[in-house]
Amino acid sequence: MHVKVVVADIRDKPRIQAIFDRERPQLVFHAAAYKHVPMMEANPEEAVKTNIFGTKVVAEEACRAKAEAFVLISTDKAVNPISVMGMSKRIAELITLTVDENCSTRCMAVRFGNVLGSRGSVIPIFLEQIRRGGPVTVTHPEMERYFMTTSEAVLLVLQAAAMGQGGEVFVLDMGKPVKILDIAKELIRFHGLEPDKDIPIVFTGIRPGEKLREEILTAEEGTEATKHKQIYIAKMSKRLSSEDLQRKLGDLAELIDQRAAEDKIKAMLAEIIHGSAPSVAEQRGGAN
Repeated sequence: MHVKVVVADIRDKPRIQAIFDRERPQLVFHAAAYKHVPMMEANPEEAVKTNIFGTKVVAEEACRAKAEAFVLISTDKAVNPISVMGMSKRIAELITLTVDENCSTRCMAVRFGNVLGSRGSVIPIFLEQIRRGGPVTVTHPEMERYFMTTSEAVLLVLQAAAMGQGGEVFVLDMGKPVKILDIAKELIRFHGLEPDKDIPIVFTGIRPGEKLREEILTAEEGTEATKHKQIYIAKMSKRLSSEDLQRKLGDLAELIDQRAAEDKIKAMLAEIIHGSAPSVAEQRGGAN
């Protein structure tokens, strides 16, 4: 198979437009995003520029070039989001579904959790900490996450793309969430060592924007089954009209252009998704 690599910034609309005009891709899998939660809490304008407006550029160009399908790789952090990263990916979902409404390209999103071994994944970090003799750092003893392997993620994304008609947010069944602390202990034992005896485990505290537990769906959404037992369709609720979304995105772009304070950018993200800033209880979502 011939592979051609092109370097480009998804925020650069003329550059992306030129690439689509030249290459005319049949399928577009959009995985370019800033994904690290604490980093995006500290740099919300960059999350907005890439995760939101970069997604808008790629989705609209896929549509203009009449690609067969556009698939946004989303995240469980887009469900009831309280972090900048999660809110930016939720808005990326809304953009994808809005573009689909007036486009021959089948536009859809696929939502899943953490991919084992991906950049920034907890397991390589733990392995390096164990190699150095510890300590292994865990944010909170009750922290849980959904995990899947790279091969599982790729296969399910491809299958969702094949079955999607456009306008769906697919949810991948990742089984039960796993405690991060349990992963740390098992990796220590795997090396023939004892947790808290040979290798200390230190709790560092929940980082900015993090939840104790992630969700796959909001309480209002629910799912519809598909022909694949591990893939469901989220029943989306509280969709903004295309006009309302475009207007709010215009307000958000204005804040970015004005180099507005971070709290104003975060407040606008929350307004687009929630109608207002989330409450303290919502920000602790999943902690019950």
